[in-house]
Amino acid sequence: MTTKVAVVTASDSGIGKQCALQLAQKGFSLGVTWHSDEQGARQTVQELTSLGCQAQAIQLDLSHLPQGAQALDMLIQRLGRIDVLVNNAGRMTKSSILDVTLEDWRETFCVDVEGALLCSQIAARHMIAQGDGGRIINITSVHEHTPLPQASAYTAAKHALGGLTKSLALELVKHNILVNSVAPGAIATAMNNMQDDEVKPGSMPNIPMARPGKTEEIAGLVAWLSSDEASYVTGQSLIVDGGFTLVNPQFLNEQQA
Repeated sequence: MTTKVAVVTASDSGIGKQCALQLAQKGFSLGVTWHSDEQGARQTVQELTSLGCQAQAIQLDLSHLPQGAQALDMLIQRLGRIDVLVNNAGRMTKSSILDVTLEDWRETFCVDVEGALLCSQIAARHMIAQGDGGRIINITSVHEHTPLPQASAYTAAKHALGGLTKSLALELVKHNILVNSVAPGAIATAMNNMQDDEVKPGSMPNIPMARPGKTEEIAGLVAWLSSDEASYVTGQSLIVDGGFTLVNPQFLNEQQA
């Protein structure tokens, strides 16, 4: 029986790393990519191999396209196939709508949208050639659905990635390639200056569940979307946010500031 292969971009830490670990526990071989944290990627590979998983890593620089995305093709060739692509790499920038520069806007779209497009094209072509279908899962954000104040480029890019998810789903379904997005809320990651073990009940009172999420709570959904049990799900954006989008406290706080 052929071992299935998943590639998780930006899996050197945070949500991406946890996705890789949970997919390994489901029996996948893993491709790990990193942009600047090579040591983090090596640590991820070490943890994956300790689980008995075959894993390889490569640097993927989606800020320089189209050349930067070609590393994904090299990684897939090394691994022999691809069955699941998790587009987790992203760029965050904050600036008011009056101050955001065109350069910052374009750099955000380059990584968050154009990078995801090129990686999806590369992965889908391999999946089609293999003839076994596959899964593409885009990690967006709650800000695919509701704005992040002072971050118009990020908000617009995540909305665009949500639209790309739907277009990919419609066009690739005939090849049995299912495409969905996972939209995390406030998750305990280094980007948010938190770790999973710092998640405490009541520590984030502005949202209904009153706490940040753990990376494993995002990765669990990614693992499910990669499984046979999710074979009737495509073109969806699945929000995991503790109720954040029900109240969008960031907007309320911004109005009161």
